[in-house]
Amino acid sequence: MHPKLILMRHGQSVWNKKNLFTGWVDIPLSEEGIRESVEGGRKIKNLPIDVIFTSTLIRAHMTLSLAMNQHSSGRIPVFLHPGAGKVDEWGRNYGHEKLIPVFQAWELNERMYGKLQGLNKAETAEKFGAEQVQIWRRSFDVAPPEGESLKMTAARTIPFFEKKIVPHLQKGENVFVPAHGNSLRSIIMHLDGLSPEEVVSLELATGDPIVYTYHDGKWVRDLPR
Repeated sequence: MHPKLILMRHGQSVWNKKNLFTGWVDIPLSEEGIRESVEGGRKIKNLPIDVIFTSTLIRAHMTLSLAMNQHSSGRIPVFLHPGAGKVDEWGRNYGHEKLIPVFQAWELNERMYGKLQGLNKAETAEKFGAEQVQIWRRSFDVAPPEGESLKMTAARTIPFFEKKIVPHLQKGENVFVPAHGNSLRSIIMHLDGLSPEEVVSLELATGDPIVYTYHDGKWVRDLPR
């Protein structure tokens, strides 16, 4: 059986609900986001998961924890802290329970929205114009003030994906990646061979898994088709 890559955008956050630019501001899930994460977990509950990669942000951590609570294996995710001194050394498990390792990486964080972080999207559109805000939000290579473009985001997500995540799939392991709209858009752009023009219209629903099968260096999307 060929290995699976499971991508999931985190559930709705409190700031998603308030229509605020979030970026790297570390905001938790809303009640709706909690429900979405549970439902997303149910959709993948029968897919074996060997390793998890996620961002450093709590909305992704909440999503993965809630989703994995639904998993039929009953295996527990354990957050690892390699290179973090006592946090790493003192947190080691010497028991017999088989845990699912979770690796956190800033490279999987959301786009950094710069000076837009914390601002209301509708009010920002009134101030700068809806067209300008749409360019900041959905263009490939135009960054918001002091923030990242999707092109800049891809420059960190894709090398990390190729170096750290793909080797697990090459070993036959199933990988779960709960992360963010734009970090995952950039990875999907890479997997599906989308052009900068095509990725502009790519939207990812919160809490909804996307599943690929990996075989001989090629990616086939299983869910949604």
